Amino acid sequence: MRSKKIIVVGGGAAGMTAAISAGRLGADVTILEKNPRVGKKILATGNGRCNYTNVNVNVSCYNGNNPKFTYSALSDFTIEETISFFEKLGIEHKVEDLGKVFPMSDQASSILDVLLYELNNIGVNIICDANVKNILKDENRFVVQVESGKEYTADKVILTPGGKAMPSSGSDGSGYELAKKLGHKITDIFPALVQIMLEGQYFKRIDGVKFVGTAEIIHNNKSIIKDRGDILFTNYGVSGPPVLQISRKAGELLNQRKEAYVKLDILDAMTVDEVRALINKRFGHNPEKSVEFSLVGLINKRLIPVILLEAGIEDIKRPVSYITASETESIVRVLKDWRFKIRGTKSWPSAQVTAGGVVTDEINPKTMESRLVKGLYFAGEILDIDGQCGGFNLQWAWSSGFVAGKNAAL
Repeated sequence: MRSKKIIVVGGGAAGMTAAISAGRLGADVTILEKNPRVGKKILATGNGRCNYTNVNVNVSCYNGNNPKFTYSALSDFTIEETISFFEKLGIEHKVEDLGKVFPMSDQASSILDVLLYELNNIGVNIICDANVKNILKDENRFVVQVESGKEYTADKVILTPGGKAMPSSGSDGSGYELAKKLGHKITDIFPALVQIMLEGQYFKRIDGVKFVGTAEIIHNNKSIIKDRGDILFTNYGVSGPPVLQISRKAGELLNQRKEAYVKLDILDAMTVDEVRALINKRFGHNPEKSVEFSLVGLINKRLIPVILLEAGIEDIKRPVSYITASETESIVRVLKDWRFKIRGTKSWPSAQVTAGGVVTDEINPKTMESRLVKGLYFAGEILDIDGQCGGFNLQWAWSSGFVAGKNAAL
């Protein structure tokens, strides 16, 4: 019996896994990749160390119009199977904080090396500099047209071109056009796992200041989402892991033309009452000290003048014995509930992942096959699924890619 001819459009994490999954079942697989090489985005993940999965993976770690869509693929190719898959390819793993899994080599390149070795080992044909412009369905065959004018035919096509985040890796959103031409709907898309731009006049003064605290998205005076960790002030707003983690909700609200705020809690290990008592104690110990100097040793020195200005205290050299109870209250408020109006998020070059994509109602979650076009499969970031920061997006790429490849080859 003639082996199935499968074309995988896009040689990223999902595409390479799909190709391996299909190739191991005897399919004749070709990857068409627009870049000069496959796997470019993998090299950038985890700050070059490749946080390739997370031991805490479950459906609640994903976003989209229907996060439960991830359930079948994540059950079919689990976290344990992912670790075993890479172990057999040569990757020893280690688990770090918050369940993040890294290769022991601490090199993203080793993940790419072993995937390439396996692709070559099972005879997957990799064609780079092949920018797919159109996919046509002709009865039971697909014709895939590339920019150079070349055409490739296949029995099945797996669409894994990525999203729009990190365009330097080749993700320019062109996959959405391919999906649209084949009749699929695309939701609104926007950057996720990205820095947040805020309104405020002091950011240039505190650019580069880092603290451990809590960042929260506030809408209609209600807390929408929050996360804790290293928060970094920048000249445009805030960055750091907690900010990336909550940024999707900010993008979603802005996309709906809704007003949203970032609330920062600088002393998040203490209650408001505890902070108030501590400030009063510090002021009482040294009443002759300036209000500015009295906060040295409690918070980052570069933050002090800005926090005092934000609290409405213009003369920061004033002795604390002259600070009123209401002024003390204002200092406490800024330390515990410093709010900034969100004016946007950074754009695609800064984003780690795309929120939104191909509508999942049109895809069979058990097989990743299109419900509209028989023989067409989807995997990875092109779908309306995006994960939290910490290895969840790569796990989605491996799982959805594995399932798409397996079912395309059957």
